[in-house]
Amino acid sequence: MSQLGSFGNRLYRGEVSFDFVGRQRLWYSISGLILVLSLVGLFARGLNFTVDFKGGSVFKFPVGNSSIVQVQHAVSSSPAGSDAIVQQVGSGSSSSWQVQTGKLPSFSQQQAVQATLSRDLGVPQSKISINFVGASWGSDITHKAIQALIAFLIVIVIYLSIAFEWRMAIAALIALVHDIVITIGVYALAGFQVSPATVIGLLTILGYSLYDTVVVFDKVRENTAGLLSSTRSTYSQAANLALNQTLVRSINTSIIALLPVAAILFIGGGVLGAGELNDLALVLFVGMLSGTYSSICIATPVLADLKEHQPQYQALAKRVALKAAGGRAAKRAAAKASGGSAASPGGVTASALASDAPAGEADPDDLTDAELAGTEAEDDETAAPGERVPAGRAAPRPPGPSARSGPRQQPRRTSSAKRRPGGKKKRR
Repeated sequence: MSQLGSFGNRLYRGEVSFDFVGRQRLWYSISGLILVLSLVGLFARGLNFTVDFKGGSVFKFPVGNSSIVQVQHAVSSSPAGSDAIVQQVGSGSSSSWQVQTGKLPSFSQQQAVQATLSRDLGVPQSKISINFVGASWGSDITHKAIQALIAFLIVIVIYLSIAFEWRMAIAALIALVHDIVITIGVYALAGFQVSPATVIGLLTILGYSLYDTVVVFDKVRENTAGLLSSTRSTYSQAANLALNQTLVRSINTSIIALLPVAAILFIGGGVLGAGELNDLALVLFVGMLSGTYSSICIATPVLADLKEHQPQYQALAKRVALKAAGGRAAKRAAAKASGGSAASPGGVTASALASDAPAGEADPDDLTDAELAGTEAEDDETAAPGERVPAGRAAPRPPGPSARSGPRQQPRRTSSAKRRPGGKKKRR
């Protein structure tokens, strides 16, 4: 068996565990910093939309012997101005220059740009194609994309509320919004162009992120079934176990999905140049990385925080803390200790036993009698020496040299026991 497979089995059995849920403050801090940077970039720089959204003209012609500096100089000296975007599309003999300009009010200005490019770069005007895109078409795409996004989020919340519960739906929705903001912020900070292919990729990564989150939530639901009737773990501990059990699967799925996207982005982008396929691969790569992170470090910790605020799970956390601190015997020893200085058998003080619960959980001294009674069935500790043993429970035999092992011997009769009553002598 491979080392990765063996490691995955150890994660599934709980032999190895990463405390993702317990470190939620760290993940929230990292995500908060990235979100703040994304929002600053979005509001400060804005998004770089293509002409498909804002309208304009696109000039396309063969590369020939011209460089990008020569093309930019020729465009800036034309009516298009210096705001035009120059990109090289394709590779080899099929490569061409693509110049995106703003709105040119008249057809004569388009012809003037075409003539300037032909004169300065030595390209025949017949090989310079012109495409005009109206702003209304891009506006329709934007509105339909927003409508599709809102409908997608509403349907997802309804489905998760029915299939799981509303708290899981809220946690998944927070993870989705987290992925959307980060992906858009990366585009704003890096200055990547937003094209219709970018919108398609954005909707695609939402489905991918949600799929990974639902897989984890399904395992969380399985691990927390009947959790309130026992004291084996808190909700956060059970959720963290589910996260570790699906960790290897999430990593493998992410790697398998990112490999072809990375090949298109880095290899195909260098060969094919800028284009719709490159725009789609870029948003998929950024969104998949963010979706994998959010499904592990955001969705499940948020769900655990929501569940731990419920009274029944708060009481469960107290019972688990009591059991970890030594059960009712430790509670009684702590109550009898005066000032926490009385020592229990073995040289450990009673206050130390009572405070042995994990950090962040309730102290057993704070529990009520009703909560103590709820843990009696789960208490495996024997009664302390000198305590009254409840009815139905055998008193423990104190260990020591008087304890004997081996077959039980008959007691020796005394001289008085050998005498028989008068008139009942044994006949021979």
